[in-house]
Amino acid sequence: MTPPPAGAGAWDFGAELRALDAAQLRRQRRVIDAYDGPRLRIDGRDMLAFCSNDYLGLAQHPALVQAAREAAARWGTGATASPVLCGHSRAHEDLERELAAFVGLPRALYFYAGFPANAGLVPALAGRGDAVFSDALNHACLIDGARLSRAEVQVYAHRDVDDLARRLQACRARRRLITTDAVFSMDGTIAPLRELLELAERFDALLLVDDAHGFGVLGPGGAGSAAAFGLRSPRLLYMATLGKAAGVAGAFVAGADDAVEFLMQRTRSYIFATAAPAMIAETLRASLRVIAEESWRRERLRELVRMVREHDRWPAAWRLGDSETPVQPVVLGSNEAALDAMRRLWEQGLWVPAIRPPTVPAGSARLRLSLSAAHQPGDLRRLLLAVDGIAA
Repeated sequence: MTPPPAGAGAWDFGAELRALDAAQLRRQRRVIDAYDGPRLRIDGRDMLAFCSNDYLGLAQHPALVQAAREAAARWGTGATASPVLCGHSRAHEDLERELAAFVGLPRALYFYAGFPANAGLVPALAGRGDAVFSDALNHACLIDGARLSRAEVQVYAHRDVDDLARRLQACRARRRLITTDAVFSMDGTIAPLRELLELAERFDALLLVDDAHGFGVLGPGGAGSAAAFGLRSPRLLYMATLGKAAGVAGAFVAGADDAVEFLMQRTRSYIFATAAPAMIAETLRASLRVIAEESWRRERLRELVRMVREHDRWPAAWRLGDSETPVQPVVLGSNEAALDAMRRLWEQGLWVPAIRPPTVPAGSARLRLSLSAAHQPGDLRRLLLAVDGIAA
């Protein structure tokens, strides 16, 4: 049977873009000319930014910059191949060993980026005949990984342990995989990891935790959310990204030795991708040392979070989220309101991004205030005064 010809509008990208504009959903990229911690120069204008995930302020740390220079001189700029060919250097091997020790787990596997790590890990762990249980507010990389797995996907209510338990109880799948963000990226809230691991052990499941926004920030010495809860179990797989609090790039998964070996053998986004350069691995090794040694950075974050939580002059229509992490969401509701607030702050030299669907549910557009140890308390006071002006 001959398929019908494509309609005149089948590839009308202009119409699609106009629809995004009408819904106030088109994203805009800014071209940054210079970085100085949270101070950015954009089109010749100096801005104070509250939009970076550089939670510990390490992206320009002198020790990391020096490590990158020395590693580039030794290793060059590219890994040249997949890790399973000739892309896995001594620098990568040392980094994996140090990552495992840092989070207190037997073994770690380093990936070139966070999104493909989760998008590959979930299909490596689950397939047809299996079931993946995904928190309703999981990051897109976990969602896409579940879709790619071809397993049955069950979405449980956000942080609802009882709903998940009911679903696990009724499940007759061959294998069960629970996936969750540790710190939810747009809400800043923390998953009930202890209870989730208990369910994994009770129902013969695995628990894959994405700690993109907790690694380096939470737990003893910045060891992350799982360490903060004191979790150790062969049923736990701990994943974290290294381009946020660690200030560099990449991601890793850690867990039992056999489990990590299995993932190295089965994760397509690891096997079939060129490794990150060795200079990145060496820079990350320097980052781990700074995270462990400079505890004042986490103390500064706690001070800034407290300042936000104790501020009592938020506009009446703005709702501060229930977060004790550096991700501080302020929910305004409509796309128009969020964009207007962002614009008014921007005019005062403050960059706080408006987050809209599909990143967050419809009707929950927000400002995402992201704090960094590179912010001074005076920087935050400047922002809060600007918010007071909007409220007046």
